[in-house]
Amino acid sequence: MNFKKQLYEGVLTKNPVTVQLLGMCSTMAITTSLFNGLGMGLAVTIILTCSNILISALRKVIPSEIRIAAYITIIAGFVTIVDLLLQAFIPALSESLGVFIPLIVVNCIILGRAEAFASKNGVLASAVDGITQGIGYTLALVIVCVIRELLGSGTFGGGLLNGGQGFRIIPEQYPAMLLVMPVGGFLVLGCVIAGSQWLMKHLEKKSKKKEAAKR
Repeated sequence: MNFKKQLYEGVLTKNPVTVQLLGMCSTMAITTSLFNGLGMGLAVTIILTCSNILISALRKVIPSEIRIAAYITIIAGFVTIVDLLLQAFIPALSESLGVFIPLIVVNCIILGRAEAFASKNGVLASAVDGITQGIGYTLALVIVCVIRELLGSGTFGGGLLNGGQGFRIIPEQYPAMLLVMPVGGFLVLGCVIAGSQWLMKHLEKKSKKKEAAKR
């Protein structure tokens, strides 16, 4: 297990949103405020980590013929727990995210990590994978949220800061409201993906130059 490597992969080279292009429905739908992005990201991180741990612990006793059904059952159990906790303790977030919390059950990020990593690795490594992939997912959501909220609504921290109103950065008459609509989500996500790809290539070139200099 290499935490630094797994974190680097989760945040950049194997980011669930910007590289693997998973969980696109929720990414497009809920990234209109920082409150939504942080809430969804934390919910997915908790569910992903808990699911990875249990699936890894049971990987040797789950028959391969029913493994997908077993994974979905485990994931659904944790989704139900998180959904009920949100309804009980953070009802505003539960109402804001709506159906996208229950739909985490079929989120390809969680099932994908269960199949690709947790089912083949130990409990500790799988827990770290869940945390690092969750951090990468949350970071991508937050970046998209901040851009869409700032340029589309003219505010920052809506639902979270300043009594839930957020801080007004751009006067009300100037924001590009198109960016809080679905088409705006695609435009912003496309730019974030392009920026991520540029950063990866830049870091790769920098790494190659360092290796060449050492020789």
